Parts: sequence; structure tokens; C-alpha cells
Amino acid sequence: MGNQARHYLILFPVAFLSFFAVLSAPSLLAADYYADLTITVDLSGYVSIQGLTNYPNLTIQNTEQYTSKQQSYWLLNITKQETFSEFVYDLALPKGSSISFIKSSGSIRIEENLGGLIIRGFGENESFSILIQYQIEKQDDSFFQENIVYLILLPAILVVALLILFFYLKEKKTKKLPQPKDKKEPPGEMNGLNHRQRQIMQLLHERNIPLTQTDIQKELQIPKASVSRNVHGLERKGLIEKEQIGMSNLIRLKKQ
Repeated sequence: MGNQARHYLILFPVAFLSFFAVLSAPSLLAADYYADLTITVDLSGYVSIQGLTNYPNLTIQNTEQYTSKQQSYWLLNITKQETFSEFVYDLALPKGSSISFIKSSGSIRIEENLGGLIIRGFGENESFSILIQYQIEKQDDSFFQENIVYLILLPAILVVALLILFFYLKEKKTKKLPQPKDKKEPPGEMNGLNHRQRQIMQLLHERNIPLTQTDIQKELQIPKASVSRNVHGLERKGLIEKEQIGMSNLIRLKKQ
């Protein structure tokens, strides 16, 4: 056997083992997906998804591709089979909704807010899946009657409001109005911030003391990586600052 043939016989097992090693390590081929989303569903079944994610075409406005209806029951199904290193979401159902079935990857909790339901969920190293069957309660006849009452009262309310405005302007002409005392400004510039960054800014504003990233994670119940990413974004925008104390970083609102 020639030298060239022996050379190929040596290279063939090496190439085969290398190919098998790549196939046996799917984590090397899989994308590192993440998602930090706000999902809203309206009365007509249109879904809007906003937030931060590197999963292609996941954020979308006013789509019907995730909902279907059978008789009086709606079905919401947002399922992505790929593995996400982390995901966190707030999902708001229409007002008057009642859930008859729910299944989701990761952990979830259901809250009531102004007559509507909000599902908050998060997970790590698993697929992203939300499956909800819900029903929207029909408005009863008293709804129309209540609106009639409001329409009758509206002129009286408008007259009272005009009288109050008249006397206010008259008093303002005779004396200078006192300045408001110690009116607190909102916590930094909130325009251009995503939902999670607004939550962090509001928490720092309400506590009015420096917090660690662990404190923020426990208070908001979101993954550690999501906290780190959004804190870094706020720091780049000059809205917060860090102070090294021992092994921890204390985070506070930056003084204006």
C-alpha cells in the first residue's frame, strides 16, 4: 500500500470522530436565544409583542397568527421549540377575561389589574411556550344604563368645572398663588426606556436607597441576566451609577 493510501486511512477516522463530536454537542450549534417581552391581547384577538429578544420575528404588532376562536372560547398559543437561555414576559389579557386552561414553560403567576388579568412568567434553558384558553364575559344590560346616567350627569359636571375654573382665574388675578413645596421630580428621563428598565428606575426611586442587583432581582422577580443587561443599559444612558462596596455593587439613581 502506498504512502498516499495510508495517509487517507489515517485521516478518515479522525474526520469521522470530529463529525460525530459536533453532532453529539447540540449546544455548540444552538443559538443562545433570550427574550424580555410585553405581550398584549385585545378584545378582537389581536396580539402585540414588544421588548428585547434576539429570536427572529418574535416581536410583532397586531397579529392574529397566535389566536383562534371556537364558539365563545379563545385560544392563545405562542410556542417556539428552540431553547432559550432565559425568557421573561408580562402577558395582559382583555378586560373581563376568565382563564379556563393555561400551560406554560417556566414559572408563571396570575395577577388581577384594573379588571384584567396579567400573566407573568420566566424560565431558563428551555423552550418558550404559552398556551391559554380564555373566555371574555359579555357585558350586561346595565352597562348601557350606566352610560345613560353618565351622559345625563355630564352637563352638570361640565358646569361645575367651568365655575371652579372661573373662580380660580379670578383669585389668581388678585393674589399670587403659592409655589408647590418640594415637588418630587420623576426618577430621571423615562423616554426611550423599555418596560424592564422603567421597573428598575421606579424601584430605585421608591426605595430612595442604593440597592444591589440581587435586591432588584428579588423585588422584581426576573432572571439575574435580565437585571444585569438592563442595569448596564441604564448605566450607559447616564441614569444610574454603581459604587463598589466589598464584593457587591450598589446601584443608585444618578444625581441630576
